[in-house]
Amino acid sequence: MNLHGKYIAFKTILIKEFLRFTRIWIQTVLPPAITMSLYFIIFGNLIGSQIGNVHGFTYMEYIVPGLIMLGIIANSYANVVSSFFGAKFQRHIEEMLVSPTPNYVILLGFISGGVMRGLIVGCVVFLVSLIFTHLQIHNLFVTVSVVFLTSMLFSLAGFINGVFARSFDDISIVPTFVLTPLTYLGGIFYSIDMLSPFWRRVSMVNPILYMINAFRYGILGISDINVLASFAIIIGFIVALFMMGLYLLDRGVGIRT
Repeated sequence: MNLHGKYIAFKTILIKEFLRFTRIWIQTVLPPAITMSLYFIIFGNLIGSQIGNVHGFTYMEYIVPGLIMLGIIANSYANVVSSFFGAKFQRHIEEMLVSPTPNYVILLGFISGGVMRGLIVGCVVFLVSLIFTHLQIHNLFVTVSVVFLTSMLFSLAGFINGVFARSFDDISIVPTFVLTPLTYLGGIFYSIDMLSPFWRRVSMVNPILYMINAFRYGILGISDINVLASFAIIIGFIVALFMMGLYLLDRGVGIRT
């Protein structure tokens, strides 16, 4: 397959993924906006008024970057895991695999769909946050880079979950028992400076902590973690998961019987 053919194949998968979640936007885009609005009201207004400032910012301002990132992570992951497992369940993933389309193009197509949903949800949550507080982006490059890389990372993670999933119940195990705890313990609602030395060290092994803090630096200009270290960790995970996803696709794991 020549370069033009690969481009057509990639664009086709991307359009399919985009239409898949935009057609049911009431189920994919609207719920995060409503959920995050409740977080802003309950944690930002009600509880935040009792907490006071954190690192020179109101509690509402402090938690906004983490809540935006929460929406991006959850939706990037959910889009790819449900889409790829659906392709397996409906048995049309085989049609892609027997076509001349290289596996890395197929993988990039699914990932790009997850990235698009993550970016759209992130923008929606950002607009919702403006209703409750005023935000001024500190570093646009860091902000956009972290959003794009994080959505790519969790799209890859969703793809790997979709490869190993054997039932619809399996696609909810990782988000429920791994992703959600790591996200909520990733510094969305607090600074790790508030923790004891032991729990601070424990928090440092949570990769989501680095993503949230890098994004918070892009928005507010503050971070508990070195931003360059955050980028290194995010990119390292992307490379590792991409190679793993491509290997699983090449071997037909979870697809060939």
